[in-house]
Amino acid sequence: MTLSIRNIIPILKAKFVGKNDIAIVDTISIDSRSLQNSNSTLYFALLGPNHDGHHYVAELLEQGVLNFVVSYIPSNLQGKANFLVVENTLQALQSFAAAYRSDFDFPIIGITGSNGKTIIKEWLNFLLSPDYNIIRSPKSYNSQVGVPLSVIGINEKHNLGIFEAGISTVNEMANLQRIIQPNIGILSNIGSAHDEGFHDAGEKIKEKLKLFSSAEVLIMNKNRTIEAFLNPKIKTFTWSSDDGKADVFVIAKESPDKTELKITYLKLCFTIIIPFSDQASIENALQCLMVLLYFKYDQNIIQQRMLLLYPVEMRLKVKNGNNNTTIIDDSYSSDFQSLKIALDFLENQKQFKKKTLVLSDIFQSGLVTEDLYSKVSHLIVSNKINRVIVVGKTISGYQKKFPNCLAFENTQKFLEGFDKITFENETVLVKGARHFHFEEIVSLLEEKTHETVLEINLNSISHNLNFFKSKLNQETKLMVMVKAFSYGNGGFEVAKLLSHHKVDYLGVAFADEGISLRLAGIDLPIMVLNPEITSFTAIIQHQLEPEIYSIKGLNAFLKLAEQKKLKNFPIHLKLDTGMHRLGFEEENLSELIAKLKDNKTVEVKSILSHLAASDNMKFIDFTLSQIKLFEKMSSLLMQELQINPIRHLLNTSGITNFHQAQYDMVRLGIGLYGVSNDDEEQKLLENVGTLKSIISQIRTIGAGESVGYGRRFQAVIPTKIATIPIGYADGISRHWGNGVGYVIIKNKKAPIVGSICMDMLMVNITDIECKEGSEVIILGENPSVSFMANQLTTIPYEIMTSISQRVKRVFYRE
Repeated sequence: MTLSIRNIIPILKAKFVGKNDIAIVDTISIDSRSLQNSNSTLYFALLGPNHDGHHYVAELLEQGVLNFVVSYIPSNLQGKANFLVVENTLQALQSFAAAYRSDFDFPIIGITGSNGKTIIKEWLNFLLSPDYNIIRSPKSYNSQVGVPLSVIGINEKHNLGIFEAGISTVNEMANLQRIIQPNIGILSNIGSAHDEGFHDAGEKIKEKLKLFSSAEVLIMNKNRTIEAFLNPKIKTFTWSSDDGKADVFVIAKESPDKTELKITYLKLCFTIIIPFSDQASIENALQCLMVLLYFKYDQNIIQQRMLLLYPVEMRLKVKNGNNNTTIIDDSYSSDFQSLKIALDFLENQKQFKKKTLVLSDIFQSGLVTEDLYSKVSHLIVSNKINRVIVVGKTISGYQKKFPNCLAFENTQKFLEGFDKITFENETVLVKGARHFHFEEIVSLLEEKTHETVLEINLNSISHNLNFFKSKLNQETKLMVMVKAFSYGNGGFEVAKLLSHHKVDYLGVAFADEGISLRLAGIDLPIMVLNPEITSFTAIIQHQLEPEIYSIKGLNAFLKLAEQKKLKNFPIHLKLDTGMHRLGFEEENLSELIAKLKDNKTVEVKSILSHLAASDNMKFIDFTLSQIKLFEKMSSLLMQELQINPIRHLLNTSGITNFHQAQYDMVRLGIGLYGVSNDDEEQKLLENVGTLKSIISQIRTIGAGESVGYGRRFQAVIPTKIATIPIGYADGISRHWGNGVGYVIIKNKKAPIVGSICMDMLMVNITDIECKEGSEVIILGENPSVSFMANQLTTIPYEIMTSISQRVKRVFYRE
């Protein structure tokens, strides 16, 4: 894409304020943090409930960006750049993408539905790419912002597009239809996702069908309910396993690792095999089959390619590596658009200054090879990659374009030379097309731990953060609690994400937690809530900010501050308004004021207290009395000390239940991690952590035989037992065993039998078709942490923080 500002102004219906309307633009950006921004970038300053892209215009000017689409020109910046002023910057981005899409005339496949969109898109790309030069949405870029960014990736070499569209409420799909303009539609499975955004199922179906308003054909599983909402002018191409009136009739014969599909279409009758047996994969594969039939592919090619379908990895995973390294695993795709996303994600991982990229040949770019690798080189240089290791015959030919580059003809050659390459004290992004088998490289780089892992969904953390931010007044600051290893979810990685989101403060319990974050490169303000007097020296050294809650602690800190000749070192005063745990009581205030008056060594950065029962509206009168006392005590301190500090009182439940007491800042804790004690609010949060393991061994025991210590389980009939390598040393309570709890295997409940051991537990899998090595869900969506806590008569905090440090944390982004 190469356009001048003069060309773009009428598309956006923008008012131009600047000096150079012939400036050339070749990149669109909405992210001020991307190192790919340059003087040829057009930055759209998007506005959200708690985000304003206009705030970063000055910062982008310093980086060399000169062209901006804005709703208003930030103060003092007029005349310093080219501004295209519009009423709504998101609508302007969508209008630009729609106009850009209209310049290309080739088939576009548009996919929507509740489930399976990304899988179908990736499988179609695999099935059709031998014959087409395809542009597709990166990963699951299917939102009001993601779709226009995806479409803007089209270039003149592409001859087929595949884009997915996701919506969460009414009046959204028309925008996406205008941008994608699909010729061919696919309606995937309609499920319960985003039900809360619609009045009923019919409203949801009607909204999704808007994507196909001008399509020449709609491919779908034949469904009379959905067809009742269809415009009769839309031609359908349907499949079914039970409706003989469908265009394609399917009979499925499932076995543990594969499914045989007998296909009847017109005069054809043939069989295909897919390497999956779950219902969702079968449905997704059939949607892809329908596209191949619509494109009139030969049945032999269909059979060959469908047999090679593979599990789609939709995640960028962050793993601990050997020799103090962090590994970003994106080893299943290698195209230009997804490389840009992966490099932005790499930039978010700031633990190490040194960055290495392991990269395979790039596919489906639509660019001439020379141009493609020139663009790849530019991306790598702009992202300040220190070392590049390329694998593949084509990319090796462009070795000189990349900094500090090693080249290998294939993955096997790299593996043979692996011992001669040093990886230490760095972040390594591993990105390769699936057939390069870069998972073997990841396995060599990865720190070896046992096969139980806690997967942390960074997208869900971002979602939950934004959910609670949407409840805040625009001026309210946000402190996020990352104490206790971020409630068991991994302190540094969560703190990095919060730093990326530019929260105002992080909160830790003890100094050592804050020091670890500082040593890992986190530079946000960090408040230490429970500092010991012996830790004050370290707190000062690492620029942490202590909570002071007693005269004794204040005296000790002031004495040290005077010795070190500090000036205005930030401290936070904790008031006891009824929690009766830590804090100054009302009778202490006169002494506190006397100690701090005219004292220049410290600055009272904030005044805070803690609500004892904000989660229980039965105690609303008590909570209101706490708020009233906090107002009285904090106001007295502010008046007597002539200060204007940040005041904060609300925790997660307080944010929801006591909006009127936001003051200057709130403290978000367990809500960030997807847990609420309000059932309705819980539905709007996303699960963050999923504890997984595998089946180590399977055996069948006879009637009368027992399992585990104390023979607490004895079989009545022959019973199939699976042993799983996780136990109470990993954080699974012994009270969860012996028929109380369960795990999920192949989407079915497997009851825990017998006593949970230190390192293992056993489950009954008599009615579950599985094998050794099969994945086991211990905790996540089901059973949820709240459900487990309720069954064990405890609280989610205890369950989450009990997960042992020996359990490997794997962080991923969808």
